[in-house]
Amino acid sequence: MTAYHCTVDTPLGPFSAVVDADGAVLASGWTPHADTLVPLIHPTLRPAALDVRSDLGDVTRAITAYHAGDLAAIDPIPVTQHSGPFLETAWEVLRKVPAGEPITYTEFASLSGRPAAIRGAASACARNAAALFVPCHRVLRVGGALGGFRWGLPVKRWLLSHEDSAR
Repeated sequence: MTAYHCTVDTPLGPFSAVVDADGAVLASGWTPHADTLVPLIHPTLRPAALDVRSDLGDVTRAITAYHAGDLAAIDPIPVTQHSGPFLETAWEVLRKVPAGEPITYTEFASLSGRPAAIRGAASACARNAAALFVPCHRVLRVGGALGGFRWGLPVKRWLLSHEDSAR
């Protein structure tokens, strides 16, 4: 399978997305190097080839609109990720967490159907390949500490502030 990628300039620096032939996001994040995103894609979805495009249509428009303040622009973009049932459910739950209303890992575990699986909830965030479109940055530690984020805490802090101020 061939996938397509594009890099967009954002206030946080370059943001790259990798999409399948149907336009579903397979991986994304704040990097100019799409090849660093490919290992994040589940092996059953990992493309054999990666072609660059100057624009990914709806995905590119959503990235630009989100960073410009349209927080809902990312919501209708399809995402494809594979894993076990808990992680797939957790990623679906993340897509429903409203912008500007972060939750704790404890709340996230509960919403995902396994209240005791706080470490599992943290793992779902860590293993999320589709940053922004599956907004794992909206999950915080109890007490409001940021926790971790693959793309760095300054990026997570900016995203949370952006969402809070754009609501």
